[in-house]
Order: sequence, then structure tokens, then C-alpha cells
Amino acid sequence: MLSWLPKMNTLARRALLPAGFADLLSPEAGFEAATVERLMAAFAAQGYVRVKPPLVEFEDALLSGSGAAMARHSFRLMDPVSQRMLALRPDMTLQVARIAAVRLRGEPRPLRLCYAGQVVRVVGDALRPARQFGQIGCELIGASSVDADAEAVLLAASALLDIGTRGLCVDVSSPTLAGAVIDAAGLRPERAAELRAALDRKDAASVAALGGEAAHALGELLRGSGDVARALAALGRVALPGRAAEDAARLREVVAALGARRPDLPLTVDLVEHRGFKYHTGLCFSLFARGVRGELGRGGRYLAGGDFTGEAGEPATGFTLYTDTILRALPAVGRARRIFLPLATPPARGEALRRDGWTTVAGLDPVADHAEEARRLGCSHAWIDDAILALEGE
Repeated sequence: MLSWLPKMNTLARRALLPAGFADLLSPEAGFEAATVERLMAAFAAQGYVRVKPPLVEFEDALLSGSGAAMARHSFRLMDPVSQRMLALRPDMTLQVARIAAVRLRGEPRPLRLCYAGQVVRVVGDALRPARQFGQIGCELIGASSVDADAEAVLLAASALLDIGTRGLCVDVSSPTLAGAVIDAAGLRPERAAELRAALDRKDAASVAALGGEAAHALGELLRGSGDVARALAALGRVALPGRAAEDAARLREVVAALGARRPDLPLTVDLVEHRGFKYHTGLCFSLFARGVRGELGRGGRYLAGGDFTGEAGEPATGFTLYTDTILRALPAVGRARRIFLPLATPPARGEALRRDGWTTVAGLDPVADHAEEARRLGCSHAWIDDAILALEGE
């Protein structure tokens, strides 16, 4: 009686996906696609033009220079045509920087570019175990002003709020700030590495023990992180060396610009954060939603294109949003208004319903019970006797 079990087990094994990869089914797949397009439309409305880099590039181009930070995340394969190693993109930011530096080299600056696509990584992490996920982002290339930093933060935040993200908060940081304080203290490389690790853990006792001349300043920065007013007060209490003082001044200016332009946007400041900002050179930010695990996105200032031109690179800022986390921050997907149209329904009726926002499902065979067929096909309504019938229980 259970002779079908071996066949089902064989089918299950054949359909098994690698860890970190998953099918996205209806209605979530459609909701994700619609969300991506809504975000891209918001970016286009503010002058950002869409580009589409390839999924695969030559390894020595994609993962050199700034891209080396993503090398350990990248799948590699041999190209049978060129006999050169290829890499699947683990991130899209550096690809857009390449497009700006090479393909759009002669275009007027600043460039405003946006993109959306899938990335693949060798391993996930605790916050994002998926190894394939969607990225959506913008890059503002060729602008170094405070207004450019503020534009990137506000564009990301306003787009997320416009699509219905609840409990949004922006955490602003300057990843080079604490590093500049550590470098100025002249610590041995091993001790400096331990000190950076202690800052990552927010371990105040270890920072005090390891910091030497930098201990007081780093302790103040660590304790001041969080509320904007407290962070700015902490910056005012410490004497910061050269580059660190410049970073602190820029941080103050950007926070002031954000407060002036969007006073209702919840802001926090982390004065010692630098994890995950490996190639960034100035002010950065992360986006979170209350009750949602992981970042909705992150971004910040960097130098674009120098890896491809051999020059210093252009000042740039931008951000990347993660579709999997964004979907968790949005209201639950509602069931679409699907209406069943029996076989003999005139085509004009279907066109009129679609203009009114309905999703129509056409019957392909004559059936005795139209309501039952509508339920079988996952519809909430049926067109019966020249009228819309709501199905019971739907």
C-alpha cells in the first residue's frame, strides 16, 4: 500500500537544493518583484539611472583592489572560452564603480546610478544564512560634499518608508574614526588588532587595558555611541588627532544636515563601528527596522574606479539594500484579488476587470460548477451570471 514512498523519496532527493538556496513561491515571489520595482521607481524619480552589470566577471578584475575584501565570499569557475578564471559576483557595488570608471568615464559628474539583481556567496552568516539574495542600490559618483552624504542616507530611508517599512532607524557611523585614533597612538600591530577586536565586542574593560594613550578617547567614543545628542557630546569631550578630528567634524555636519532635512527620521550614531565597511573611506550608515533581524541595507563613502583606471579613484557614496530583509520588514503579503472567468466569458470583460485592478484567471475547459473551479484555481471571486461573486471563506 505504501509502494509510492520510494518514488516520492527519489523525487525529494532530486529536488533538494544546496544549503542557503531556496525557491521563492507565490505570492512572495511576485511581491518581491513588485517591491524591487517600486524602489527602483523611487530612485529614478530622483535622477538615478539604471545599469545592469553581468552576473559573472573575470576573477582578476572583480576581486582585485577593493574587491579583494569580497574574495573569500566568491564562487569561482573556469571559463571554457577564454580559459580564464571567472567569479560570480558576491556584491554589485564594485561592478557599478567599474561601469562608472570605464564605460561612463566621459559622462558629466556626479553620476547617479542605480541597480538591482541577485548576488551569490560561498557561505552565509548568522544574520543572513542565505547564499543567494537580492541587492538594490544607488551610487552617487563624483561628489564629495556633505550634501552628497545626506542625499544617500535620505534617499535610502525615504524609499524604504514610502513602500511601507515600519519602525525604520538609521545608524550613522564613521568607520575610519576609531582607526585613526588607534593609528595615532603608535601601538604595536598585534595590540592594535586586539584593540580593534575589543571595540567590535564593545568591551570597555579591554579597550581601557589595551588602548594606551588612546584609551581615554576610545572609551569616550564607545560610551557615547547611541543617542545622537550623547554621541555629539562625546565628540566634544575628547581631543582627537588629525584624521580623526576631520572624520568627527564631517560626522557632525552630516548629522546636522539629516536633522534639518528630515527631523522625523530616527537616528543613532555609532562612533566605533567599522565591521563590514572594509573599503569605505568616510561616513557610513546602516538601516534597521524595529523587530526585524539583520540590516535592511548599508552604505557610505568610498573611492570609486581607482582599481580599473590606476588612479586614486573618484569620491563616491551610495548604499545597498537587501531584498530578503526588506520583505520581512513590510506588512504581510495580502492575497491578490483573483477572479475566475468561465470559458465563455467575452474577452472585453476580462480587459475591463484587469483595468479595475483584478487578476483574471481564464477557464480553459467547460465545467459544471464555476464557483468550485474558481476555488480549485486559488481565486477569491468568480464571474457568474454577469456579476462578480465573492466566494465563501475567501
